[in-house]
Amino acid sequence: MSNDDRRIAAASALRELGHDFVGRDLSDAQLEELTRVLHDVLSDVRSAPLRERSATKEHVESFKFVFPDEQPAGRQHFFLDSVVSGGANPMGLDATVWRDAETAVMEVTFGKAFEGAPGRTHGGVVAALIDETMGFVSAIHGLIAFTAQLNITFVSPSPIDEKVVARAWRTGHDGRKQYVEAEVRSAESLIATAEAVFITIDVQKFLEHITIEST
Repeated sequence: MSNDDRRIAAASALRELGHDFVGRDLSDAQLEELTRVLHDVLSDVRSAPLRERSATKEHVESFKFVFPDEQPAGRQHFFLDSVVSGGANPMGLDATVWRDAETAVMEVTFGKAFEGAPGRTHGGVVAALIDETMGFVSAIHGLIAFTAQLNITFVSPSPIDEKVVARAWRTGHDGRKQYVEAEVRSAESLIATAEAVFITIDVQKFLEHITIEST
């Protein structure tokens, strides 16, 4: 098992802890014991050296956006620390991503920690899912782009502890501008629709910004 695999496993346990902490009625004794244990764990974590998000020269040279063309059996971790699709982010959504031709697809089950109104996912969390799904559309076309404008129409509440699927596709482009639309659905209803404008940036310049030379 690699260090990345171990980070993903640890982050998964922390996510589960967060959702169960929000979703369960812990006693005073349980809360006090949990606080004690977590302070010990936190002290141990903070004893480790700081980590920089970077890549080697070799990683840049071999960099590709590769998407499975059907729903994968396991998670696809393109950016380990992404708050939406990164498996190594303990505060993230841990969404699954794949492509359907030129459509980006993301599936996620929102846990209790992402609840806004009772029984409903917070709208800002749904917006994050939409934004990242739309961002992957540029990647499918071999581009890197940032969100310049995002308009979302919320149609119905997003459920907690049920799968929802976001889909996004490009509707046009003009120079550096990429026009993208998206929708989010549960098994029973349309949750939201969105329109966005993304601005493309030079792939190599972006990668050089986050890269360190190999030794």
